[in-house]
Amino acid sequence: MSLETQAIEQLRPVAIEPGILVHPEGSCLFSMGRTRVICTATVEDKVPPFLLDTGRGWVTAEYGMLPRSTHTRQVRERTRGRPDSRALEISRLVGRCLRATMDLGSLGERTVTLDCDVLQADGGTRCCAINGAAVALCQALESLVGRGELKANPMHTLVAGLSVGLVRGEPVLDLDYEKDSQAEVDMNVVMTAGGGFVEIQGAAEKSPFDRGQLDLMLELARLGIGEIIRRQREALGL
Repeated sequence: MSLETQAIEQLRPVAIEPGILVHPEGSCLFSMGRTRVICTATVEDKVPPFLLDTGRGWVTAEYGMLPRSTHTRQVRERTRGRPDSRALEISRLVGRCLRATMDLGSLGERTVTLDCDVLQADGGTRCCAINGAAVALCQALESLVGRGELKANPMHTLVAGLSVGLVRGEPVLDLDYEKDSQAEVDMNVVMTAGGGFVEIQGAAEKSPFDRGQLDLMLELARLGIGEIIRRQREALGL
């Protein structure tokens, strides 16, 4: 089996539903297998203090999991009384990845906030959040163009992420919870439509991996991400 065939066969069923909500400027329900994340894009005519009077905009994100998105109920942050460190780390990841797609100077002094809420988790929630947020962001910016507030969409590329790992020594793409729990290596790869890497997060869970295995995992991720971006384009009518 070629890596390209393997990448397509190992992707869980993908569903992308843009415009799922009425009120936000952009929204998307992104599903991969049993993992489902709803993403919204909110545009506001303001920027953080460090960007005041610069003419540049900002893109930021907030990620969270609904209490029964997992096997057992998760306590809400307001009940816990402190931020969830994992949610904060993923929020920053999503923000970084989406800012990499933008010409923030062309956005003007606006902030786009991407809210990513996990409805159901079965592995790969951070990658699904990135994938859905990219669709919601593009939709929101196109709405600004349609209203004449922007001359052109400042989002110059789509971006997507996928998990990849080694399970019983073999490279496996798009790990669900069961495969992730068995993986010797767990990695998240985020790339642009042009093939540029935005982020690579990877670690050996049991034993070290070598350069050859790393190259195989990255290539498998590249092929799978290409398919996700193709589906994003299709959902957006690009």
